Amino acid sequence: MSDLILFWHRRDLRISDNLGLSAATQQTSKLVGLFCLDPGILDGDDIAPARVTYMIGCLSELQKNYQKLGSQLLIIQGKPETAISQLAAALEAKAVFWNLDVEPYAKKRDRAVSDALKEQGIGVKNFWDQLLHAPGDILTKSSDSPYKVYTPFWRSWSQQDKPGVTQEIDKLAGLSKSETKTAEKAGAIALPSAKDLGYEWDTPLLTSPGETAAKDKLEEFCDRAIYSYDEDRNFPDLDGTSQLSAALKFGAIGIRTVWQATLDVLDDCRSDEAKEGVITWQKELAWREFYQHCMFFYPELAEGSYRDELKDFPWENDEAKFQAWCEGKTGYPIVDAAMRQLNETGWMHNRCRMIVASFLTKDLIIDWRWGEKYFMQKLYDGDLSANNGGWQWSASSGMDPKPLRIFNPASQAAKYDRDGEYIRQWVSEISSMDTEYLVTGKIPPEERESYGYPQPIVDHKQQQRKFKELYKQQKD
Repeated sequence: MSDLILFWHRRDLRISDNLGLSAATQQTSKLVGLFCLDPGILDGDDIAPARVTYMIGCLSELQKNYQKLGSQLLIIQGKPETAISQLAAALEAKAVFWNLDVEPYAKKRDRAVSDALKEQGIGVKNFWDQLLHAPGDILTKSSDSPYKVYTPFWRSWSQQDKPGVTQEIDKLAGLSKSETKTAEKAGAIALPSAKDLGYEWDTPLLTSPGETAAKDKLEEFCDRAIYSYDEDRNFPDLDGTSQLSAALKFGAIGIRTVWQATLDVLDDCRSDEAKEGVITWQKELAWREFYQHCMFFYPELAEGSYRDELKDFPWENDEAKFQAWCEGKTGYPIVDAAMRQLNETGWMHNRCRMIVASFLTKDLIIDWRWGEKYFMQKLYDGDLSANNGGWQWSASSGMDPKPLRIFNPASQAAKYDRDGEYIRQWVSEISSMDTEYLVTGKIPPEERESYGYPQPIVDHKQQQRKFKELYKQQKD
């Protein structure tokens, strides 16, 4: 057995600030990266072409970064428990290291890979890298159990000391020529394109993939928008968010790097308003961790509602209305703008995610899981924990002390798209209409017809009353 350690990348597609990778370099200089194209994920029916495109872009840069350090990133394809153990055995690796994940499939997969490696006498070591605080680190004081409500979670989470950025890696030793040939015989392949994997996405991504782009985006956000984030994050026509969600989902940037950036910015704040912007963004990072902790401790969230009153809810599930929602043809301008942004770019502003989720569940009375799945089929930053948590919050089915929230599309547009600029950008056929029509959605039927814009598929006030009554019946 050689001194070789294989590092299995999954949601940590970077070299810097990588806990598991850094730990591996403390044990050997001969370290080779590994990524497995897993059919258990890629063959699913909830995979977004834009997300695969972003992932492949991250892997392309990661390969180059390994080469700069003197090593390689090997790509294999197949069931991880078979493909990884086969490669590790062929290369006589002494161990395989990787960073852990919270998702149910990942936990099951990791157990299978670990068992397969140990059967061959190959060491296994795991780390928590994608979170500032691992599951189990933030528990209630009263019962020593996981938090089910965000606000007390934030209070406890924010008071805990955060880990620092890991030490930079400047050099690695890779495989010899003969070992590289052995790896190829054991399944190592060239990095395919997203199209090679059957996923077509030709639209430029909102954020370029890779570690360099993620660091640049963080720096730009901290220089530009973080100080006014508390207010600007709610307006979809403004560039007021970090746009780091995809980088955090795939680990193109380390969470410790991100947190340290917020601390550095706080030191430079010159006003209470600026500090509030930074702290609000820190709270969003805590929301991300809250949802991941919830998914870890309550994996049943991935399959259905947390609240009993929503587990057997009498959803109407009208296919035609769902299709109109998907296509952005509901007759509600702010809803249609958001859905068209999603379909065309693979991304949607967070304020709009809440608006369309509320509309699907409370106005159309369609099962939130339909919307959750559609988002995962489109979003380039699609993350199970965050997506599921957001949908359950909007559907009144999740961990929320005040679950019954219903968004009025007109009120939301009037507050967050006052001049109708966001609607004009994405619903082009009505871009020349008066702002009042766009924002209120109260467009005369003849105007809708002349502009080729659909009539409203439901009446909001009527559906609001209907949902509340159904909800009350379920609770009683």
